[in-house]
Amino acid sequence: MHFISGWRRSAAVITAIRSLSVKRLLCSVGSEDDTIFALSSGQGRCGVAVVRVSGPASAHAVRSLTRGFPAARVASLRSITHPQTRELLDRGLVLWFPGPGSFTGEDSAEFHIHGGPAVISGVLQALGSLPGLRPAEAGEFTRRAFCAGKLDLTEVEGLGDLIHAETEAQRRQALRQMAGDLGRIYQDWRVRLKRCLAHVEAFIDFSEDELIEDGILNDVDTAVRQLQTDMENHLSDQRRGERLRSGVQVVIAGSTNAGKSSLLNMLTQRPAAIVSATAGTTRDVVEVPLDIGGYPVLLSDTAGLRDTTDSVEQEGVRRARQRVEQADLSLVVVDLTQLPSEPQLVPVFLSEHLKNILEPSSHRQQCILILNKSDLSSAEHNRSIQASLACSADVPDACFLSCHTRDGLEDLLTLVQNRLKTLCLCVEGVVTH
Repeated sequence: MHFISGWRRSAAVITAIRSLSVKRLLCSVGSEDDTIFALSSGQGRCGVAVVRVSGPASAHAVRSLTRGFPAARVASLRSITHPQTRELLDRGLVLWFPGPGSFTGEDSAEFHIHGGPAVISGVLQALGSLPGLRPAEAGEFTRRAFCAGKLDLTEVEGLGDLIHAETEAQRRQALRQMAGDLGRIYQDWRVRLKRCLAHVEAFIDFSEDELIEDGILNDVDTAVRQLQTDMENHLSDQRRGERLRSGVQVVIAGSTNAGKSSLLNMLTQRPAAIVSATAGTTRDVVEVPLDIGGYPVLLSDTAGLRDTTDSVEQEGVRRARQRVEQADLSLVVVDLTQLPSEPQLVPVFLSEHLKNILEPSSHRQQCILILNKSDLSSAEHNRSIQASLACSADVPDACFLSCHTRDGLEDLLTLVQNRLKTLCLCVEGVVTH
């Protein structure tokens, strides 16, 4: 069955389907007999810090530091003392989670203490002085939860994405993955593939006894081909999942003095780039991470695209063109005052202008045209240009903007946000891998 080889190209799919083998590999690392502890609330001064303990000696740790034992899943205010010196370290809340009803599936405890460095250090040193306890390795609590069957691989990845989420879109996507949406897709593939394998094995073992229904291999062939199609469709997401995790690459491009750096400063709401009337001020790429409408964006301002004899500016132009080629979305800024005076000539002019900036494949799909300095043109003239552009099929989405007065900014942000939504495919019920 040569068609089965199609889905073998994806390491991610193979990992998902063979989750049991992965579990055996991961869970064979380290000793589950150890009791581990760590600061779970992050580094730095804060009002409350959470120290988590998990493993068979968790109950001993609670008794040693609090001289008592709280009821399960009930926050108890306790004095926390050093087990050897009995020195008071802090007063805080202690919670007890008996296994298997805990995050890791083991006996676990949490100490909610004040978040000062001295308090945190004192409690961690006290726990480290107890026999059988050791500091947790990075991700070890989650690994134990995975080994206990509390999380599958996709939910573990979703948890990591949620912890690192910086935008609303990232948070929503991570929560859907943690809820098991992606895991259910992979589990369905696994069940269908095992059913096909079972039918093939039955045909090999019992076909001579005529106990197998006619056409069983044809049914398997159809089922595996459909499975291959489903996997290929799932994997051909055009980097949507990567964009949502790492940020959409948005590049501001255009000729010199079109207002690219002014646009960057307006979007970032700070003077991130130098603005000058002198052409060619921007020589290198200026990158700024942004959150636009809940979507992660890495916004890049680039050098103005023109022919020049200056070697430094030539390098800047080369880098600008390279960024445009790599961009998920290009914001092409055009000086409105440099357009032809006759509105009906504007579409042809802009179409030729875009050919000098963008790759042919990016001419429409990955571009938003920004006609800047609209405050220097009459409203009637702008409307005439807009009407002319609306009748042209050769020019991508365009909006009028004034970086000086900020007129048109809301329309631009709406247009950008809609394009980001398409690039990330971040709609309810859709999970990217």
